[in-house]
Amino acid sequence: MPLPPLSVLDRASVRHGQDPATALRDTVAFAGEVERLGYRRFWVAEHHGVPGIAGAAPTVLAAAVGAATSTIRIGTGGVMLPNHRPLVVAEQFGTLASLHPGRVDMGLGRSVGFTAAVRTALGADKTAADRFGDDVRELLGYFDGDHRVRGLPADGLRPPPLFVLATGSGAEVAAELGAALVIAPLGDFDRLADRIRHYRERFRASPQWPEPHIVVSTTVAVADTRERARELLLPEAWAMVRSRIDGAFPPLLSPERVPVPGERERRYLDDALRGQIHGTESDVARDLTELVDHTGADELLVTMSTHDRADMLDSYTRLAGLS
Repeated sequence: MPLPPLSVLDRASVRHGQDPATALRDTVAFAGEVERLGYRRFWVAEHHGVPGIAGAAPTVLAAAVGAATSTIRIGTGGVMLPNHRPLVVAEQFGTLASLHPGRVDMGLGRSVGFTAAVRTALGADKTAADRFGDDVRELLGYFDGDHRVRGLPADGLRPPPLFVLATGSGAEVAAELGAALVIAPLGDFDRLADRIRHYRERFRASPQWPEPHIVVSTTVAVADTRERARELLLPEAWAMVRSRIDGAFPPLLSPERVPVPGERERRYLDDALRGQIHGTESDVARDLTELVDHTGADELLVTMSTHDRADMLDSYTRLAGLS
């Protein structure tokens, strides 16, 4: 059975010895390569105060990606709505949709800043996530003209297709509002399938999505050998280990510079790598097919950053050849 359409999520990762500006320019250039490979969507993410990730302003970065491409769908995976006022986000997506009509996806999430200092700087505490469903409704209302304040240029436009990240109560919000669901494996196929089943059962059809739509997001690395593919995953996994220990996600090291982990680091590293798909083309095709069989995914959203961008492009090129 062929794989469903493949899309890419890019976080604008910073490499060791590189500045964030270079990472952002590299992401825009990479979007052009992804478009040429035939991927359906190119999404960018939102992170704040993270030394190893330059993607802090996803709608701004998506606009740059749109200007550098011509056919691939562009969007966010996602804008973290608790960090922003719905009016501002509606204006941003209205601007994107005006600049790149018919190509924009609106991916929204409910996560808040990773640390207390970031949350304070954003003016959003942990309870802000509890308003997520109401905030999404308010945002959509600016496209429909339902508020006293007009959310120009969104007012009167058809909203971009809505995707909701499954974090926390995201799956329930997606089902209630008739949005597509973006969900990542939780280390347990049965648990993942159960959450998807609940979304399907509770889904209310909307003009954007008359039927449930599942986007499964996962990390994938493809190389000549399984061992080499695992090496490609090490830089980002190690940065995740350091973020759990130090509270900050650092720039990516090359695989050979990743130190031998201690006992505590080894546990965190195993956690970071668990569930990530890697191997040769045949290995990855088998594992992705199994993932689709268990989830009924309509699309796969692939993410993978490594230190060497040529290796990263080679992995995505090999993956595109499987679809």
